[in-house]
Amino acid sequence: MDSPAVKGKKGAAGRRGGGPKKKSVSRSAKAGLQFPVGRIGRYLKKGRYAQRLGSGAPVYLAAVLEYLVAEVLELAGNAARDNKKNRIIPRHVLLAVRNDEELGKLLAGVTIAHGGVLPNINPVLLPKKSQAAAAKEPKSPSKGTKSPKKA
Repeated sequence: MDSPAVKGKKGAAGRRGGGPKKKSVSRSAKAGLQFPVGRIGRYLKKGRYAQRLGSGAPVYLAAVLEYLVAEVLELAGNAARDNKKNRIIPRHVLLAVRNDEELGKLLAGVTIAHGGVLPNINPVLLPKKSQAAAAKEPKSPSKGTKSPKKA
């Protein structure tokens, strides 16, 4: 049987006395993240990916998503600077993703709207060197001869 005094403690939510209430700190701030941990947790629950959800799962997922976004934005910013632009446009995002090996593998099946394609010309389509241009170029020493240092 619960006594009335114990029930009174529960109503105070663990605080003794009626002192000033502490300002709430978000879980994102506690984790040192910019991405919303609470919102990601809500979406994980609402999506019914599992019956139960650990308290660290939304924090971890928020951290992973924040890292990926930071990586893509850094590379896209570099691509924008290479093209002498101040703003990142979808083309810069596409160039950043497709020129990075790991991000390219992660987003292999993704189409970026208004991104275009990577500049690429098949070597077969390029004009062949003429005989005159080939004669002017100095020939490199054959691979069969040994260098004087090794002899």
